Amino acid sequence: MPELPEVETTRAGLAPHLLGRRITVVVLRRPDLRWPIPADLPLLLNGQRIEAVRRRAKYLLIDVDGGSMLWHLGMSGALRVLDADIPVRAHDHVDIVLDSGKVLRFNDPRRFGCLLWQAAGQIHPLLSKLGPEPLSDAFDGEYLWRRSRLRNIAIKSFLMDQAVVVGVGNIYAAESLFRAGIDPRRAAARVSLARYRRLVEAVREILSHAIRRGGTTLRDFISPDGAPGYFEQELLVYGRAGQPCRVCATCLQGMEMAARATVWCPKCQR
Repeated sequence: MPELPEVETTRAGLAPHLLGRRITVVVLRRPDLRWPIPADLPLLLNGQRIEAVRRRAKYLLIDVDGGSMLWHLGMSGALRVLDADIPVRAHDHVDIVLDSGKVLRFNDPRRFGCLLWQAAGQIHPLLSKLGPEPLSDAFDGEYLWRRSRLRNIAIKSFLMDQAVVVGVGNIYAAESLFRAGIDPRRAAARVSLARYRRLVEAVREILSHAIRRGGTTLRDFISPDGAPGYFEQELLVYGRAGQPCRVCATCLQGMEMAARATVWCPKCQR
């Protein structure tokens, strides 16, 4: 599933083509994706001018005067800006036609993505209980340390809790914990303030670098221009169980944690 850097890469790629454009037609080729698409969405969007293209956690928000389209890419979704006369392919479920002669097209073979509506001045329930953005000032070592007190869940699961901090998925949690030198199995309450400060720094560095590199290409993800992300080539632990650590050459250990593959170095992380 695309994580924060992949969604941010998508946002940055779409924004120049969408900002200031007016929506002329909305085509819904099926009534639902992961959840039903609001039936009145074409009426709500018709004639509206796109004011902003934002990201909240792993959601994309495209703002118009009356509210926001709320998109999630799911496991296999892709949003592309194409010439309107390009033939529709299988799994092209939604077209947002623009006054530029382009179309914002959503393709999603597995249909785990979503297109919902957030009215102006409201916060959609999917967004209402999310934690702070990991690249914002609200996310710091003191904040994580306070939230972790009396929490005996593993630090990796704690870091991936979207109510604690958004957008730190499995790949980037594993890489950040490695950079911070923290064993992913350690209880969140048993991590010191100093180590949380290092972890926050690692999360910021890892995510910022991944965004610059265009995200991580795993299975279905590609950016809006069709280019792959390149961060996968630089992964130090994720997906490398049984291979030597690139820092100390110790054999990397792996296990399943909360139904997610988890890899760490028994020497570099404690």
